[in-house]
Amino acid sequence: MLKNFFLWVIIAIVLVSVFNNFQPKQGSADEQLSYSDFIQKVKVGEINSATIQDQTISGKLQSGKTFTTYMPTLDDHLLPTLLDKGVNVKGEPPAQESLLTHIFISWFPMILLIAVWVFFMRQMQGGGRGGAFSFGRSRARMLGEDQVKITFLDVAGV
Repeated sequence: MLKNFFLWVIIAIVLVSVFNNFQPKQGSADEQLSYSDFIQKVKVGEINSATIQDQTISGKLQSGKTFTTYMPTLDDHLLPTLLDKGVNVKGEPPAQESLLTHIFISWFPMILLIAVWVFFMRQMQGGGRGGAFSFGRSRARMLGEDQVKITFLDVAGV
């Protein structure tokens, strides 16, 4: 009973962590700028700092608000423009998937197939014990001579 309880607790913890891992990240109330608006704000000097990760640009405006925008194509003129306007530019490497996500995507289907195979092999080798596939098996027991309580005379009707 306790073993089953711990098994269900572990399954619940794994499921919760998987669902939390796949949920979109909840960011703060960032202002979503179009890329053209971002370029205009850079030219006017309203951008204080910018962080570039892949094609996503986030940062702070001079007013203190945060913003996020997406660069549709790689712009070779963006970095010199940001540096000319005195914007503090920070670059970040591309986001990598977590180890848990990688394990579930690559190994979970194979582990599931192996577990199902082991389950069926154990059921087939079950022998006389009960189980999911125990229907149709004989439950007859051998009786010794001293255990027989019904005699031939009882059933012959003589």
